[in-house]
Amino acid sequence: MASVKEFQVTFDCAVPERVARFWCEVLGYVVPPPPPGFADWGEFDRSLPPEAQGSAFACVDPNGVGPRLFFQRVPEGKVVKNRVHLDVRAAPGLVGDERVAALEAECARLVALGAKRVRLLVADGVNESCLVMEDVEGNDFCLD
Repeated sequence: MASVKEFQVTFDCAVPERVARFWCEVLGYVVPPPPPGFADWGEFDRSLPPEAQGSAFACVDPNGVGPRLFFQRVPEGKVVKNRVHLDVRAAPGLVGDERVAALEAECARLVALGAKRVRLLVADGVNESCLVMEDVEGNDFCLD
């Protein structure tokens, strides 16, 4: 039986590099090296046909543990709630006021990067508190 060993998460967006660089800051990811023969990603991008320039960007976990994130330009904007979203584990193991304080601190950092706070979902006896947010293009994610 075959099993998947690696996967990447792909985001549809309008400006791939902008969204990728936002997620690099959120997660501590980095932009991978450009393809062989190119000094940087800008040089690579300029080598593409005009219609393909700026159409994709990626970031990776510098430790090689987390999935690669890929960002691709699409013509349409976000219309409805994401069917899949990332949960950024900002307060694992914390509960109550200590958890909310950690979520709020990370929320403030991400808002400074261009994210938008949507709402705090308060612990309900089954689930711990989490913060719903949007990235720089309005894609939903949670601070968990």
